Amino acid sequence: MADQENDLIMRERKRWGFFGIPWTFTKYNLRKKKLVIETGLFKSIENEILLYRIVDITYSRALFQKIFKLGTIVVHARDKTTPVLVIKNIKHSREFKDKLSEMVEQDRIRMKMRQSEFVDAGMPDLEDYTTDDF
Repeated sequence: MADQENDLIMRERKRWGFFGIPWTFTKYNLRKKKLVIETGLFKSIENEILLYRIVDITYSRALFQKIFKLGTIVVHARDKTTPVLVIKNIKHSREFKDKLSEMVEQDRIRMKMRQSEFVDAGMPDLEDYTTDDF
């Protein structure tokens, strides 16, 4: 348990739409190698997305979110259970998004992965072949 707490980078909580009150039971934990989503009060569910599987991150803020200093982050991942994760109404949303982007890049470097490995999905890279292969 102590090891999990040591690798926590950032934690945010989903907020209720009006006034930014944290009246929900959803927490987003950014760890060194994964994004963990904790939901529920009576029944707790924990879902995680490995950082190197994240393909795209979008950031947006509606007018009421700007007023209450909230934001929304949409994460697209090569993950079977959560291909699209909407992180809605969190404080420090810009900082969370920037840190998430940074951690995704660090984890891809650590795993020695390239973006093309996700984009091309089943297509081989021409760089992987020599002229003898053709």
